[in-house]
Amino acid sequence: MDDDGLMLIRIEVSDLPGRAIGPGPTFGGVTNVHVGVQRKDHPDEVLDPRPGDAGSAAWTLECAASAGAEGIEISGRYVQNRFGGRFVYLSWGTVDEVGLFTMFRRAKLMLGAVEPKVLEAATRTGCLTAKLGLTDPQGHPLCGAVRPPLVAWSATRR
Repeated sequence: MDDDGLMLIRIEVSDLPGRAIGPGPTFGGVTNVHVGVQRKDHPDEVLDPRPGDAGSAAWTLECAASAGAEGIEISGRYVQNRFGGRFVYLSWGTVDEVGLFTMFRRAKLMLGAVEPKVLEAATRTGCLTAKLGLTDPQGHPLCGAVRPPLVAWSATRR
């Protein structure tokens, strides 16, 4: 972390479920599936939606890290702060013929689940990296709160 607390979060994903998803217990089948990072408090704004059949995808988010009452706190344009802690939303949605993204479910990358030693190291290296697969055991888009071992967090060079 440099003197002004700037840090990056890099999200690297693989094993995407596909562009067409059959019906599941909580939703009907969907087509032209994409995934992107949701902006804080703006569910209609998704950063760089990637097709659900991509081999992999990655996003890099600028954020700030600062000392807080419970350790290092991360904030930024894409860091949510509610519902039991700080997290980053990966939003799943469909994209229509004019490019409109309509969200149908989300995964929450829980920042409170990052090991404190990893988070401390990331403040020194300048980047906190998450690596995860995005297909759940039923072959649907991963959703809900995501913590290790479903996501591997590491401190990486900026």
